[in-house]
Amino acid sequence: MARYTDAVCRQCRREGIKMFLKGDRCYSEKCAADRRAYAPGQHGQGRKKPSEYGTQLREKQKARRHYGVLERQFGLYFNMATGMSGQTGDNLLSLLERRLDNVVYRLGFAMSRAEARQMVNHGHITVNGRRVNIPSFLVKPGMTVALKQKSRSIERFKNVAEQNATRPVPKWLSLDSANAQASVIALPLRDDVELPIEEHLIVELYSK
Repeated sequence: MARYTDAVCRQCRREGIKMFLKGDRCYSEKCAADRRAYAPGQHGQGRKKPSEYGTQLREKQKARRHYGVLERQFGLYFNMATGMSGQTGDNLLSLLERRLDNVVYRLGFAMSRAEARQMVNHGHITVNGRRVNIPSFLVKPGMTVALKQKSRSIERFKNVAEQNATRPVPKWLSLDSANAQASVIALPLRDDVELPIEEHLIVELYSK
C-alpha cells in the first residue's frame, strides 16, 4: 500500500497547525511547526491569499493529513458519510475518529498516529479480545480496545503510557489505564474532534 514517506513536519507547516505527526519531537523545542511557523518551500513566507477553491482544498488536506489517510481512502470515507443520516461533514469526521489507529492514539497508547498505526500493524492491539491488525478498522459502541497482554511489558509502551498519563481521553471512550484497555461507549460527536477544521468546506469541495 502507498504511504507518505517525506518529512511529516512539512505537512504541519503547510497547513499552519500542529498535528503532532512526529511523536516525541512535537512536544520538544525541536518542533519545526514552532520554530518555522510558515509554509515550507522557497516562497513559503510570501504566499498570497488563497482562492475559494484553495481554502476548501486546504481544509481537506488538513483533515486527510491529520488522520494519515491517503487521497483515495479519504474519498471513500466521504462517500460513506454521504450515505449516512445527518450532516455529511460531521459523519466524515466521526468515521475518521473511529479508525482503530486514531483510537489507539487518542487513548494515549502511542505518541503519534503513525506510531499507533505501526502498533496495530504489528499486532499489539486487540478488539474484543481478538487481535486486529487493520489500522482502518472502525470501532463501534460496545467494543473493547486493549493493548495485548504480552505487549504491556514492552519498555517503549510503558514509557509512552507514563508520558501520556495526563492526556485527556475523549468522552466517547472509557479508559481503564491500569489494564491498558478502553470501552467504546458512544459514537464520536463533532465536539469530540480536536482538529480545528471547517468541515463544510470539504463538503463544498466534493460537491463541485
